[in-house]
Amino acid sequence: MNNSPAWQALTAQQQRLASIHLRDLFADEQRFQKFSLKACDIVLDFSKNRLDEAALAALFALAQERHTPQWIAKQFSGEKINHTENRAVLHTALRYQGQQPIVVDGEDVMPKVRAVLNHMGEFSEQVRSGQWRGYTGKRIKTLVNIGIGGSDLGPKMVDTALEAYKHPQLQSFYVSNLDALHIQQVLKACDPETSLFIIASKTFSTQETLTNAYTARQWFLNHAQNEAAIEHHFVAVSTNAALVEKFGINTNNMFGFWDWVGGRYSLWSAIGLPLVIMLGRDNFHALLKGAYAMDVHFQTAPLARNMPVILGLIGLWYDNFFNASTQAILPYDYALQHLPAYLQQLEMESNGKRTHRNGASIADMKTCPVIWGAAGNNGQHAFYQLLHQGQHLIPADFIVAAQSQADNQSHQAAVLANALAQTQALMAGRNEAETRQQLQAEGLSEAEIEHQLPHRIFAGNQPSNTLLYKKLTPEILGSLIALYEHKVFVQSVCWDINAYDQWGVELGKQMAAVLLPEIEARQVQGQHDASTTGLLKQIFNGYD
Repeated sequence: MNNSPAWQALTAQQQRLASIHLRDLFADEQRFQKFSLKACDIVLDFSKNRLDEAALAALFALAQERHTPQWIAKQFSGEKINHTENRAVLHTALRYQGQQPIVVDGEDVMPKVRAVLNHMGEFSEQVRSGQWRGYTGKRIKTLVNIGIGGSDLGPKMVDTALEAYKHPQLQSFYVSNLDALHIQQVLKACDPETSLFIIASKTFSTQETLTNAYTARQWFLNHAQNEAAIEHHFVAVSTNAALVEKFGINTNNMFGFWDWVGGRYSLWSAIGLPLVIMLGRDNFHALLKGAYAMDVHFQTAPLARNMPVILGLIGLWYDNFFNASTQAILPYDYALQHLPAYLQQLEMESNGKRTHRNGASIADMKTCPVIWGAAGNNGQHAFYQLLHQGQHLIPADFIVAAQSQADNQSHQAAVLANALAQTQALMAGRNEAETRQQLQAEGLSEAEIEHQLPHRIFAGNQPSNTLLYKKLTPEILGSLIALYEHKVFVQSVCWDINAYDQWGVELGKQMAAVLLPEIEARQVQGQHDASTTGLLKQIFNGYD
């Protein structure tokens, strides 16, 4: 694929720009106007990137060559573009605000989508109002969501991000890790008479989720001493009614979803039940509305003014043409502290692939950088040293709120100053002459200046995007999440991979299923490599 005309044109553009510093590109006083846009009340400033109008045009040509507009239409129409699982990809239907039917296998899915949303809303109002009571008649005060992957990362991220909108008399916890320490720490903070558990597992058989669920069940029964009380404190997000009922959950309190909803795209579905309870149905609807607004923008905006397309192409530009292997996500909005972890799954589980859609091995390009990051100001005192003076090219997304959700806005000026200063410093750096002038201003001797000089120079030329919005609301957050979802899809189209399967998750699970009986029996039974066998024996014999 790297022999295509568009790919070859981009190779030439990279070679032309490789020796040009970002400072030089900013000689154009209109650069910000040319390389920024606004959609869904989010401003994207992509001016601090190592590209110009010619390179950007070449990126759009690649998107056209890869038939990106046609693929966008395929996804939204319900075509089964997840070809390895023969599934449509319609998480966008879950937030659809229009009146047209959305058809999968000859059926309009929207009536069922709206029915589940209505069920979630009605149940959430019962809990929020105190109408839903525990087995002793007390109202629910604590919500515990038990899931993993998409059933945990998305809801937890949104729950934390919208703290200012949560019910003042409810607290929430999210349990995902198989290590018993996680569930034990959460249960210590719970009262069995006032806790509600949401078990989120489509099949109701996910090992991590069910292990934690049965631990919570036993903890609850140790207090309640009555299995009939379970239905007052446990509900399920699942499609397996038989196993849900066997657990003791009333299937009237089971919230379903569909196989065209991928796990990492599922927070808009019944997986978002804890969000509806914590935020209320109106705020959850606002979250959906914001995502839908970005969906409409993605479908209708021309490529040259399409925010997800631009963000996706810029990422591909660095990954494939500048040999960048990683990207940092740096939210200068503490509410988004879990966004980097959420985007790790969204991007790396979607695009961490080594085969094209036709099954051919990808031998001539890279797919998907390593995604990582942390809340902005914290990161400045941790890994920003590497960003500024390290040897790696690390593109970064700075996500910035003009206003905080906190009542006290006095900190926000400092937050904004730090965010903008970092993007400026990464772009411009500080050259030898400027550094010498700075050291002279500090009153250092010429000898000391010569000693310090090489250590105080900043090369700059580190690219970044800035995503700026007024204040993080449910609607803005919905648009922001959908922006990154669509960015991932654009890149998958340009790499010719399926973004919606995740077979790489399965192999480790299958091997764990083989090892678990051996560990429980404390006896090596199968044929393993020497390392695994040696570690098993060490566990059995040396670490009782």
